[in-house]
Amino acid sequence: MLWIVLFAVLLAGVVAVNVTVLGLNLQLDQVGRERTELRADISRLRSQLSSASATSRVDRLAEKELGLVHADSDETIFVRLGR
Repeated sequence: MLWIVLFAVLLAGVVAVNVTVLGLNLQLDQVGRERTELRADISRLRSQLSSASATSRVDRLAEKELGLVHADSDETIFVRLGR
């Protein structure tokens, strides 16, 4: 009789471990999917940042929205600051 109880407890422990491992595997799969989505988001955001900071876009927006124009080289003054 003792062997049967001991075997039942051992079997219940094995089942509990298997259920726990299954739950952890499901969580791992979810985290893997989230990581893949985050990497795709990072790639998309890097692309948007590159496009937003492109010199031609900045020049166009400066001219269109702020009315700025490029200065001629003879109108440019350089000031040397003492150190």
